[in-house]
Amino acid sequence: MKTPGPDHPIAVEAAKKRWRALFAGHVIADTNKALVLKEAGYKPVVYFPREDVAMEYMSRTAHTTHCPYKGDAAYYTLLMDGQFADNVVWTYEDPYPAMQAIEGLLAFYPDRVEIYEVDDEAVNPPRDEVRTGGMR
Repeated sequence: MKTPGPDHPIAVEAAKKRWRALFAGHVIADTNKALVLKEAGYKPVVYFPREDVAMEYMSRTAHTTHCPYKGDAAYYTLLMDGQFADNVVWTYEDPYPAMQAIEGLLAFYPDRVEIYEVDDEAVNPPRDEVRTGGMR
């Protein structure tokens, strides 16, 4: 087990906006409680709370990987509308102590599932804007 530090920094922070994941034309995850993990020189990873993910389309696989900083990752395959994405979702169900914040959360491979930030103002405009058709 390795601990994040100056030579390999890892930061986990609450996302400032809503996040969604899209697969086969369907929103399969939608949350305003996402966490963003920034690790060393890697691209940031968005982690979704399980309760905000359509788990009925996921099947646990036997595939696992190990990260010396986070622990062992378990994987899920996604099947929706006849489209199949093997081991496209990962989760750390029992992460190392330094990474407890991501325990049980789910992340998607962004080259296989579209992950995007949502502007809540555009999705859920203020009530007076809806009444006036955008004019104030």
